[in-house]
Amino acid sequence: MASSDSGIRETARLVRFAEHEARAETLRAQLADLRGTIRLAKRTSNLFRARKATSTPGLDVSGFTHVLDVDPLARTADVEGMVTYEQLVDATLPHGLMPLVVPQLKTITLGGAVTGLGIESSSFRNGLVHESVLEMELLTGDGRIVVARPDNEHSDLFHGFPNSYGTLGYALRLKIELEPVKPYVRLDHVRYEDTEEYFAALGEACRSGSADFVDGTVFGPGEQYLTLGTFTTSAPATSDYTWLDIYYKSIRSRETDHLSVRDYLWRWDTDWFWCSRAFGVQHRLPRLLLGRRLLRSSVYWKAVALDRRFGIAAKLLKLRGLPPEETIVQDIEVPLSRATEFLDFFRREIPISPVWICPLKQRPGGVNSPLYEMDPETLYVNFGFWSAVPLDPGEAPDTHNRLIEAEVSRLGGRKSLYSDSFYAEEEFWRLYNGDAYRKLKTDYDPDGRLLDLYAKCVRRR
Repeated sequence: MASSDSGIRETARLVRFAEHEARAETLRAQLADLRGTIRLAKRTSNLFRARKATSTPGLDVSGFTHVLDVDPLARTADVEGMVTYEQLVDATLPHGLMPLVVPQLKTITLGGAVTGLGIESSSFRNGLVHESVLEMELLTGDGRIVVARPDNEHSDLFHGFPNSYGTLGYALRLKIELEPVKPYVRLDHVRYEDTEEYFAALGEACRSGSADFVDGTVFGPGEQYLTLGTFTTSAPATSDYTWLDIYYKSIRSRETDHLSVRDYLWRWDTDWFWCSRAFGVQHRLPRLLLGRRLLRSSVYWKAVALDRRFGIAAKLLKLRGLPPEETIVQDIEVPLSRATEFLDFFRREIPISPVWICPLKQRPGGVNSPLYEMDPETLYVNFGFWSAVPLDPGEAPDTHNRLIEAEVSRLGGRKSLYSDSFYAEEEFWRLYNGDAYRKLKTDYDPDGRLLDLYAKCVRRR
């Protein structure tokens, strides 16, 4: 009977891969039939760049949403590029496994996280999302379907795909590593008043390896929390932050907490970190009315997209006689040794709180992308901040974002390109290795069927 069951599972796996190959060939033919510059056509996104209106045709990748295989013995998964992390986690947790890095929001796709540098609280030991990828099947700009691995003839594309944001090709299938989990995560929220002491403790927690997850939340001067998460096989009780209670508020009121591993992975999604407050849904009544199904990041993102389309928030500010605001939605990284300097600058210049803190370090033996080079010996600190600030009379609408970019560069850091960027072209290519990018573009998209990175990330095309 066991042999029969194994044969059935293998047959089903082969069918899934054959169906995937058919979808890939259909997409390749679609690319060949289209003319001019091509972009990805999909219904969801976690990018926060406003794009100029365009009639550019799109590749329909909506069918690439299948988990093809989870191998619990090899601890690997084969996944199509448009699979969300919510789907992926639901497929791996029954095997007692999870991806090495699970970005914070349920609808982030695996392909998007690899090409756009996903991060989370396991990144101090597992690096960025792309560092646990073993193999990528990519549809390149020149119409080929190639399988890129770190040791084959497409190794340059394998290493260069992270931080390319779909401008070199699209991920059709990825094979990734998985790691074992325990049923629960114990959380210890430790408060620090002194900023230097706070970052010293963060560095020590990462070096000691005593925790499985490390991140932090800064509410203001003197109120900085380091959250240490540790896998555990049992819990005295578990909290629920998927409906009425709000996770980030618990950080200030609970020194110790326990969550199921699934709820830990999605602890930020229910309230989009803390950004749900902008939609008035942190009060009890709207949470009761909306329920779990609508309290999630994908719903808030749709609301933001509507606002961007119709300018609702700007019109309301004007009606109320309030100054215009500059949207600041950014994640940046600086070396741990410069983290205090950056936070001091941020408090002085950018009136936004809370701020998310997430340490990261290149995984030993991990992929160091030439388009987002990191010192493998350096522990970095990611600062995430997502809000808007009022503009003084005469201030340009990109004033604060440009200040942040300049300070990050001064401190030897980088910023993620998922949101608005304002770099001059020469500085952009210096920061993101224009020489390496242009070679990849020549090799895999010589006719420029896909946008280039600067056009997409800064010119908003």
